Amino acid sequence: MKKGFKIAFIIVGLIFLVGVGFAYYVYDSIRDTANAIHEPIGDRQLQSREVNINDSEPVSFLIAGIDARGDDLSGRSDTMILVTVNPSQHSMKMLSIPRDTRTEIIGKGTVEKINHAYAYGGPAMAMDSVENLFNVSIDHYVTINMEGFKELIDALGGVTVNNDFAFNSRGYDFPEGTQFLNGEEALIYTRMRYEDPRGDFGRTSRQREIVEAVIKEAAQFSSITKANEMLDVVGGSVKTDMSLDDMWTLQNNYRDAIGTVDQLEFDYTTPMIDGVSYVVLSDETIADISSELREHLELD
Repeated sequence: MKKGFKIAFIIVGLIFLVGVGFAYYVYDSIRDTANAIHEPIGDRQLQSREVNINDSEPVSFLIAGIDARGDDLSGRSDTMILVTVNPSQHSMKMLSIPRDTRTEIIGKGTVEKINHAYAYGGPAMAMDSVENLFNVSIDHYVTINMEGFKELIDALGGVTVNNDFAFNSRGYDFPEGTQFLNGEEALIYTRMRYEDPRGDFGRTSRQREIVEAVIKEAAQFSSITKANEMLDVVGGSVKTDMSLDDMWTLQNNYRDAIGTVDQLEFDYTTPMIDGVSYVVLSDETIADISSELREHLELD
């Protein structure tokens, strides 16, 4: 006899399938997928705090979209989003970090673009470098091959976005206003930046919009006929340090926090340094971001 239950995949970089209803007979597949995507962080240079998710303490995630092919998750991070979740406040904050952000790469001893950190040292070095930049603890990571992200959106049936201005990119037209995108369209939508007068700021804004749209679509996803397709996509394209037990606990204790999503925005400059273009955040901007995130995580 089939028995319904809920499961959350806190994936793409935070929660892929919040409150998704699956029948009992797919449990083994879910468990196998969770085991396949589970990959411990490894040695970190910075000492991270211990978070008790069973007590619903505020928690943070680094979501990294990796510019790679197939199921190879090596390469530089094309997208980096820092997410904090505070269940007592029923809120989630999302900070898109421009990939050209100039900062110290912890463990490498260099100052360069932040997206190099993942290529040098995987999730551990990326987490340490972001944690050092904003002086905020990062508790978990999720990485996804961007090609897999496209497949995920197709498996969900597409996502709805609200485009700020009309543009054309790679043969696709994106009119101004609300529109429904398939996986290929969504990936192109997030990657366009040269035609955007806001530059990388506009690009990161669209990335956050797509991630939020995926979360909303996934929360309504209930088709058992697509369960295997979803699991195949996740299993082949995602890595995270979270176990299946962690995902169960997060789904049960943190799902209400998704109701309010605050997308953090900030100003920056784009100077040329030694012939290389960087995104540079002022000390004041970094301090403001750090203060807001630390307060949300109840670190102060």
